[in-house]
Amino acid sequence: MKRQALWAIGLLVSAFAIAALMIILRPEPEEEEQVEQVPLVETIAFGAASGPIQVLGSGTVQPREEVSIGAEVGGQLTFVNSNFREGGVVGAGAILFRINTTDYQNQVRTARADVAAQDVAVLQAQQEVTIAQAELERFAQRQNSGSALATVIDADDYASRILPPQEANGTAAAPISAERKKSSPSNLATREPQLRSAKAARERAAANLANARTSLARTRVSAPFTGIVRSETAATGTLVQPGQVLGSIVSTSSYEVRISLTEAEAALIPDVLKDNNARIPASVFSDFGGLTYRWDAFVDRANNILDAQTRTIDIFLRVPNPLRGGKLVTDGEAAGTAPPLLLGSFVRAEITGANLSSYAAIPAEYLRTGNKVWVVRDGKLRILPVRVIQRTDALAYITTASLSEGGRLVTSSLRAAVDGMDVRVNSVTPEPAQDTSSSADE
Repeated sequence: MKRQALWAIGLLVSAFAIAALMIILRPEPEEEEQVEQVPLVETIAFGAASGPIQVLGSGTVQPREEVSIGAEVGGQLTFVNSNFREGGVVGAGAILFRINTTDYQNQVRTARADVAAQDVAVLQAQQEVTIAQAELERFAQRQNSGSALATVIDADDYASRILPPQEANGTAAAPISAERKKSSPSNLATREPQLRSAKAARERAAANLANARTSLARTRVSAPFTGIVRSETAATGTLVQPGQVLGSIVSTSSYEVRISLTEAEAALIPDVLKDNNARIPASVFSDFGGLTYRWDAFVDRANNILDAQTRTIDIFLRVPNPLRGGKLVTDGEAAGTAPPLLLGSFVRAEITGANLSSYAAIPAEYLRTGNKVWVVRDGKLRILPVRVIQRTDALAYITTASLSEGGRLVTSSLRAAVDGMDVRVNSVTPEPAQDTSSSADE
């Protein structure tokens, strides 16, 4: 036991000796100057631009011209165009459907016969007028001669029908007065009213013939323009009534897009509320199959009534040739065949606005609270209040007094941002996010 205790005491003494030796031989620490930590930030390019600003919006594609197709006359459908189906394309003037023409052809033949009969009646009335005029002239000559009428009246003489009874019977009468000699014969005696009646009857028959021909023509219904069949309910053998709607066609010559803008955004478009027929250029963008396509458009009109609920102004864009006018926007892809612009699709729009002397387009996510941006200039952070010209989900168009001085836009966040503080810029500077609608491939 004594030997073990001595070994333990020896080990403790050796440990203390080694520890004391290490403390004595340790080197003195070097003193370093304390360096203040400068925040590291990430930035993207930021600079002023000038020229026309693009007013951004969105809306739904809708028809500019749409017509309901119906039957103007009744009957049974004997033919229906195979393209007259929902989604089908029909050309201008194409026969959409036909109605049984048998009854209407018979009406035309009947009306034509009535016209021929009235033609004969008019000729007969004209001949009677000629005969009446000749007889009246003979009667007038006899009155002027003053001869005794009883001895010269012929039983077949037409003028005897309009003589006083005593003169027609040959009885003695008072001498013919000057007033009677000047009296004119009855209108009926001239046969002119009968002629006018015959002509009126012929006009009535001609009008009936025209109506019959019109009804016959209406048994064949044609497309008023080239378009897409939006709906239809026609089938061969169906019995239709006058005025019954059998479908609708949308014109494919142009579509329109309704864009709702605030008053501030509408004010960026020159003369948009004036009816001056100025075609303000615009573009419409639609996504299909993961690719973005662009169609040329222009401002067709603006609604001068402010929406009372949304406080917005509706701008209508016209898109000519929507079925074949699309262009691929995505870079690096083969153009291929652009799809048609689909009715009812949600699209983005750009309208060429006014020329601004200084503005910048930045990603909307880097617009700070209170409409401010953080900019690095000469190694210092500058907090700039800006005026937001317009803003979308992707971009914000801004302007400020010192925009022309440039700098780099801060994209990272800071715990305590102070105007004028020193910052370090990260060497890796990602490019600003681009809105696909603003990089159209012309």
